[in-house]
Amino acid sequence: MMGRDQTPDQTPPANEGRRLTVKLMAEKLNVSTATISNAFNRPDQLSEARRRWILDECKRLGYMGPNAAARSLRTGRTGNVGVMLADNLAYSLTDPVASEFLHGLAEVLDKKRMNMLLLSSQDAGNSYRSHLQESMVDGFIVYGWLTKRDTYERLLQQGKPMVAVDFDLEGCTWVNIDNYQGARASAEHALKVPPRNVSILGLRLVEQEDVCSIRGHDLFGETRAISVRRLNGYLDALGLAGYDISPDRIWSTPTNNHGDAYQAAYEALSQTPRPDLLLCMSDRLGLAAIQVALQMKLRIPEDLRIVGFDGIPEGNTLHPSLTTVYQQSAEKGRVAARIFLGEQEDQNVLIPTRLLVRESCP
Repeated sequence: MMGRDQTPDQTPPANEGRRLTVKLMAEKLNVSTATISNAFNRPDQLSEARRRWILDECKRLGYMGPNAAARSLRTGRTGNVGVMLADNLAYSLTDPVASEFLHGLAEVLDKKRMNMLLLSSQDAGNSYRSHLQESMVDGFIVYGWLTKRDTYERLLQQGKPMVAVDFDLEGCTWVNIDNYQGARASAEHALKVPPRNVSILGLRLVEQEDVCSIRGHDLFGETRAISVRRLNGYLDALGLAGYDISPDRIWSTPTNNHGDAYQAAYEALSQTPRPDLLLCMSDRLGLAAIQVALQMKLRIPEDLRIVGFDGIPEGNTLHPSLTTVYQQSAEKGRVAARIFLGEQEDQNVLIPTRLLVRESCP
């Protein structure tokens, strides 16, 4: 073994890369074990030049850093955050609101050199794989209401940190936007020009897996469905203005994709009497409504006014541009990550929204 006053070996012995330890590397480079550890795990503790020299020397000698599995067993931490998604992975990565949320989450985790392990609740039927994946994380950020209630109980029983996003869960800190106030403010703005007939395009209001009006269906509870809070915001604003909207003029779509949105908009605009105001619970619903209306030769906003919800970029690039409620999706992810990491007080957070007035409902 080399003394601390000697220079590093020029080449590692055969197969030594498998046996090298932090202690041995510290002796080879004539530095402390803490310095080696900091170079890999806490770069802020070293100058960039010193850290780069240590990493380069370690690589040359065949040492690739502390063993992740051993470190996990020693510290009880994996460096991974499990992000449990209510929808499947493909939908979550293409939905503009979900992808923006994940972007905000990643911004904070990247700075802490933490990894995200994306988990889909749709895969919960495979109990072995679910338990294996869940054992690989330090805790969970749950995005959206999961259809299988026992999934929550299983996650909570593990005793790991958990933050709920876009729904309320007893025994768990949550991060939501102010859906009720955002929807109510948008309806109050639209009602400044009194409409003759109002319809609402909703998102996941009922259990039905097809596009339908809510007549004859039971609504989800508010703690489960953020869309019900938006509906209540619309209905309260309409009620105060003297409008009584019937359930057959309120539509529920099972997903926030273009196909369901287009069908709901087409059915709503085919009603008699046809609505001259559409309150839409997502921008995708609002954008589909604009498309259907233009195909029907309706003028916007003269014949039909449309209000969306989310504030996705596409709403401002079309003509007519979409009046909408901007929700801070990326900030929602940042807040959830900061609470999970202990960088922000562990308490429920309600993030405000902002009305964006554009051409579809000036």
